[in-house]
Amino acid sequence: MAVQNGKDLLIKLDMTGDGQFETIAGLRATRISFNAETVDVTSLESQGGWRELLGGAGVRSASLSGSGVFRDAATDERARQVFFAGETPRFQVIIPDFGIVEGIFMITAIEYAGSHNGEATYELTLASAGALNFTALA
Repeated sequence: MAVQNGKDLLIKLDMTGDGQFETIAGLRATRISFNAETVDVTSLESQGGWRELLGGAGVRSASLSGSGVFRDAATDERARQVFFAGETPRFQVIIPDFGIVEGIFMITAIEYAGSHNGEATYELTLASAGALNFTALA
């Protein structure tokens, strides 16, 4: 796989609930992480005293984060609406030359910042709120 351009890692938001996804405006940095909790089933009979884990038993989750410049675009407005209404809409994450992750996420934090001699910025943090689907890019 060749080196990928970071700007191609996109977070998209379902704007209307009908699968109309739009890239969240103004993002300059994005990140997705996948997590799986472990279930420890180690006992006195565990070989050599090594920890044993129960496969497929832990809670899986994903988190998204992004930061960028405030654009006052439709996606900014929709993200604020989602946060304050406590909605859990569908999001897509486009991972270049890898695939698309899609599922329901909750926006858990929005932060706005700015300095007197710079641009207004914001940060979003999202947590998965259901099963995620992965579609490999062909």
